[in-house]
This record gives sequence, structure tokens and C-alpha cells, in this order.
Amino acid sequence: MPEATEKQPSPEEQPSFYQRVLSVIDQRIVRSLYSARVRRTVLQSLPFWIASLLTGIVAVAYERVFVWAEETSFTWLRAQPLLAFVLTPLAFLFAWLLCRQLAPAARGSGIPQVMAAIELSTPVNYRKTGWLLGMRVAVVKVLSSVVLLLGGGVIGREGPTIQVSAAIFRAINRLQPVGWPQLSRQIALITGGAAGLAAAFNTPLGGIVFVVEELTQTHITHFRTAVFTAVIIAGLTAQGLLGPYLYLGYPSVVMSGGMVWLGVGTVAVVCGMAGALFAKSLLWLNGYRKQFRTLGAQAGWVAACGLLLGGLAYWIGADAVGTGKPIINRLLFQNNYHTPWYLAAVRWVGMALSYSSGAAGGIFATSLSVGSIMGDGIAQLIRIPNTDHNLIVLVSMVSFLTGVVRSPFTAAILVLEMTDRHSVIFQLLLGGMLAQGAASLVDPESFYEHLKAGFLSEALARQPKAASAAASKS
Repeated sequence: MPEATEKQPSPEEQPSFYQRVLSVIDQRIVRSLYSARVRRTVLQSLPFWIASLLTGIVAVAYERVFVWAEETSFTWLRAQPLLAFVLTPLAFLFAWLLCRQLAPAARGSGIPQVMAAIELSTPVNYRKTGWLLGMRVAVVKVLSSVVLLLGGGVIGREGPTIQVSAAIFRAINRLQPVGWPQLSRQIALITGGAAGLAAAFNTPLGGIVFVVEELTQTHITHFRTAVFTAVIIAGLTAQGLLGPYLYLGYPSVVMSGGMVWLGVGTVAVVCGMAGALFAKSLLWLNGYRKQFRTLGAQAGWVAACGLLLGGLAYWIGADAVGTGKPIINRLLFQNNYHTPWYLAAVRWVGMALSYSSGAAGGIFATSLSVGSIMGDGIAQLIRIPNTDHNLIVLVSMVSFLTGVVRSPFTAAILVLEMTDRHSVIFQLLLGGMLAQGAASLVDPESFYEHLKAGFLSEALARQPKAASAAASKS
């Protein structure tokens, strides 16, 4: 009889290079330094530290590419404005096709996808999170958003960074060696979202508050260590590559009292309601575009969105396109108090056209820009002293973003960390709370909650198809 040979592991069963490296670290370092109890904690945390480091590197690279794309769009628009009627529709079509053909879940902001994936992170449904947070989705997210921005799209990178970060954490968590203690899959996604926001804005506290306020209803004691360490590592990595920067610098802020309090209350209510109305307009457009079912009709819708934004870019110039960060900086540091009143409406329409195209792109930074323009206009209308304009602009940014995402503490902490203006933290928090109340009169639910329900339905609907396809192959 022939001798029995030992069964060789299949390629799928063989450990990857990453897993072999982790095993070597465990055998040669961790085991010799720590007790069994501490070793378990280290082994649980090590993949999260690696994912946080990768998140910081990817966030910085994404930021560099995003800045290049925005500056490129400004350059061609200023040199040849008529190109907006050609390049903008083409960019919209290409960015949309990337998402449609390669990764439908890459469209839009990315935060609703992370929220939906967190809800699906159960033993029964976890496989479905791959459609929302697979690595192909992350790559398409970056490519689609960059293409859209090159063509003049009015988008940000913060929401996309959060989705990309969650995808990295999901991939690293799935690659852990067999037998290693693991944190829950849900915690991996929650932690990834926090690390992504912290690295995108250089706002560690904002990342932590965002998790508690927006991403999950779970008690923070279940995941606080993972979130804190991920935020620290991702933030330090970004700072190590970019330096200890502030997203918006150090604007001069004073609080004179009197009319300023009237201004704070006014912009909080007005911008909060405006943010909620903007969110409803995006939801309406998303619903309207669903009537276009054929490829040709959908392409026509996307091209029309691009053509309309191209017209705005030709008419207004560079202020109509991009993230809006240059506008915020101008209002905070070089304000001539002559910003056109209609610029907020132009940016509003540009954001709506960009988002409803079906390509990838976030609304955090762009919402801050609309809020800043509205705040500056309201301050001029009610004759707030020029020395107090910056405070009103900061409160309006918090308020408009709160109206859209319904996370007042996250919005306030983000703006606080972007500017390092701790002296007005109470005014920012007050503005966020007033905006939350005003926005709830327009719609009791946040924009992301509405979209999360749609992504959940799509993810759940796709599972039977995948299962049937696998069954047919077997």
C-alpha cells in the first residue's frame, strides 16, 4: 500500500504574510514580556494599532491628493472658464460610473454606510458588511471623489475618510491569526470611524464625540479603550506627516456681549433650520433620481447635474466649486465684508448637484462653508460689530452642520479643535443645541439616519443573490 501522505493546507488555509508577522511578534516579544492576562489585551489591541497607523497614513495621502485635485480645478477654471461646460459634466459621468460599475456602496458621503455596517455587525449578517466596507469600495471611494473634485465638484473628504478608515479596520480585523483573542467586529468598525475623523480633521476629541453621538448607541465603556488608542495613533501619524496643524488656523475671536448674543441665537436658529432643509433637499433629489432606471437616463441625469454646476462655475468662478475651505479662511482671516449674499445659495446648489450625481463625496467641509457664508451675511444684516464677526461665523458653521447631521456636540468640538478657540466653547455648544432644536422642527431624524436605512435595505437585499450564485457554482 502507498504510504499515507500528510494533507497539505489549501492556499485559502495558509496564513498570510501579515498573519505570520503577527505570530512572530507574539512568540518572540509578547510572550516573553507579559503575563497571560496582559498578553491577551496586547494581542487584542495590536491589530487595532496597526489599522490606526494605516489610517493615519492613508488619510494624509488622501488629503494631499484632494488638495492637489482642488487646486487643479481652480487652475483650469480660472484659465479657461468655458471648459466648465465640458470638463465638469465629464468628471461627473466618470465619477458616477466608477461607483455604479465597481462599487455602488462607494457613492455619497460614507458615514451612512458605516452606520449601516455597524448595525449589520452580527454573526448572522456580518458577511453583508463587505458590500459596504470592502477594500474595493475604499479604493473606488477615493478615486471617484478625486475625479469629481478635479471637475469642480462641491464635496469634502471627511465622510469618505471615515468609510475608508472603517474598511481598513474591517480588513485588519478579519486578517487576525486563528486563535487570537479578538475584539468584536462592531467595535472594529466603530473604532475605524473615530480614527478616520480624527485623522481627516486633526480633531481627536471630535472623533471620540462623533462615535458616541452619531455612530452607535452602545455604551462607551464597551469600546472606550479601543477608540481612544485608535484616535491617538491615527492622529499622531497624521501629525507626524503633516505637522501639528490646525484645519482652519487661529482666527481672532472676541465676545463683546450685547448684540453678539442676539447674533449667536439668530444664526443658530436660522442656520440650524437651513441645514435641515438642505438635508431634506438632498433626500428629495435622491428620491427623484430613482425614477431614472435605464443606464442612458441615469447618465443623462448625471450629465445634467454636471452641466448645471459647470454653468455656476463659469458664472461665479472658483468660489462655486471645491471644498469651500478657502472661503472659510477668507471670512475668518481676510474678511472685506463684501461677500456676495447669493454665494451661500450657489454653494448649496453645488453641493446638491454633486451629491445627487451618485458619485463619491462628503458634505462635512462643504456644509461648514455654507454655514460660514450665511453667518457672515446675517452678521452684516443685523449690524454685528466687525470685531465680533468671527464668532458669529464659527457659530454658524456649527449650526449648519448640526442641522444636517444632528450631532451638535460633534460639530462644536470639531470647530473648536479646527481653530483652537477654547474661549468660545460655550457659545459654540449653545449654537449647536439651539440649531438642534430648530432643525428638529423641520425633520426629527438626521440626514444620515435616513440614508442608513437605504443602505441597510440594499445590503440585505444583495445577500440572497450572492448566496444563490455561490450555490449555483457548487
